[in-house]
Amino acid sequence: MDYLVHETAYRGESTIAKIKQYPIFVCGCGAIGSNIIYNMAKQGFQNITVIDNDRIEKHNIGTQTWGLREVNGKKVQIMRNQISMATGISIQMIDKELCQSNIKRLINPESIVVDGFDNFRSRAVVKTFCENSKIDCVHIGLSEHYAEIVWNEKYKIPTVKNEGADVCEYPLSRNISMLANIIGIESIIRYIATGKKISYSITMGDLKITELE
Repeated sequence: MDYLVHETAYRGESTIAKIKQYPIFVCGCGAIGSNIIYNMAKQGFQNITVIDNDRIEKHNIGTQTWGLREVNGKKVQIMRNQISMATGISIQMIDKELCQSNIKRLINPESIVVDGFDNFRSRAVVKTFCENSKIDCVHIGLSEHYAEIVWNEKYKIPTVKNEGADVCEYPLSRNISMLANIIGIESIIRYIATGKKISYSITMGDLKITELE
């Protein structure tokens, strides 16, 4: 594929061959999910599944991949259309809410799960299931001045006092969202290539990216 010429030159043919086939399961298609899927497809990932049952709202446009003409559309369907138009790749879409009752049926145990949910209850469901099933999972979280990319082994479910917060309820810069997605994809690619899981934090005030111990 001509659009992968730069990625192939940078990463090498063997790494690109690995990521083309590697199954990725993205939970949520918002500020995390939409951007990470779009950027992954541009970097050679072809085996992508996304689950979400929301519709696009106007306030989603700033931090997500949508345009004004796509408002009110189903996120997973629009995401699939965007990726097809941009790369010719057909991603798999699941227009459902992921929950304890269906997670076992929906997630491929061979995949890397990307947790991009904007509420802590859903994040807890994903963490617990992946932990019990020994499935590789990376959690990407955002807040006003901070973002984190944390593999499941190090991820801690937020405390109950924060349970009601989600990305839609506080100020959020597009740049912190994009940084989190870029670092998240890089961490996933390096894991596929080397087997090393590296977690990161990002702080906007000092524009600092830190590897977590």
